[in-house]
Amino acid sequence: MIDICVTIVNTNETELIRGCLKTLFADSAGSGLNIYTVIVDNSSTDNPSSLLQENFSQLNLILQKKNLGFGKAHNVAICSTDAKYYFVLNPDTIFEPGQNFLRKLYDFMEAHPKVGVAGPKIVYPDGSLQYSCYRFPSFWQPIYSRTKFGKSGKGKLTADRFLMKDFDHNKTLPVDWVMGSAMFIRKRAIDEVGVFDDRFWMYAEDSDWCRRMWEAGWAVYYVHDIILKHLHIRASAKIPGIINALLKNKFARIHLVSWLKYFWKWRGNHKYYVERWR
Repeated sequence: MIDICVTIVNTNETELIRGCLKTLFADSAGSGLNIYTVIVDNSSTDNPSSLLQENFSQLNLILQKKNLGFGKAHNVAICSTDAKYYFVLNPDTIFEPGQNFLRKLYDFMEAHPKVGVAGPKIVYPDGSLQYSCYRFPSFWQPIYSRTKFGKSGKGKLTADRFLMKDFDHNKTLPVDWVMGSAMFIRKRAIDEVGVFDDRFWMYAEDSDWCRRMWEAGWAVYYVHDIILKHLHIRASAKIPGIINALLKNKFARIHLVSWLKYFWKWRGNHKYYVERWR
């Protein structure tokens, strides 16, 4: 049986994926795990099939005729392969050599059978902390996080609380949700909860999935001593100013639509599951 199925979505990011996989497989050599990788290509034009010519063992490339978005494409990958665990991974990630990253995550999940999702500590290429675990958002949080209203007063408190700036990121603890750039998920939890909700074309699907995990009794954990580098190319934040961004940046508009869908889906159900878990 496959121990870990790594799922990656490609949308003209073939070179990033090549670098990601080289560091991943170099770090995983000698792990003793049966690792399989599925790449779902969202109709890219940058020759994704060239990845099959690399020396990557157990690699499956699934070509789509159109861009399915983030969650739905990962669902295709997850449903294509039977594995004990799935590792949802962004292309713009780098694994430090000698860490044995996947072995450590695997062992953590094996030692904690009630955990459905685990997220590693994520850092920028310079080693500085990247916020990757969060509290579930309030309705106004996206406004506070993206405008001057989040720079002071109540807005800043709301934005900082969402990012868990009061949280010790050097401790392994349960959190409400972890960023979709690196999510390690138990198959038994997926069998019970389901895959990503594909109503979210991109954005909010990771928060939604973790909330559904908590609702079903599966814990979500941030693991501080397993570290991943992430470039974090934020397509929705390339144009500053919320009105300007909505007018000129399609990803900002997609982000807004996803958040509205998210808040409508979970209306009247705003709570922090971690407080109950502890």
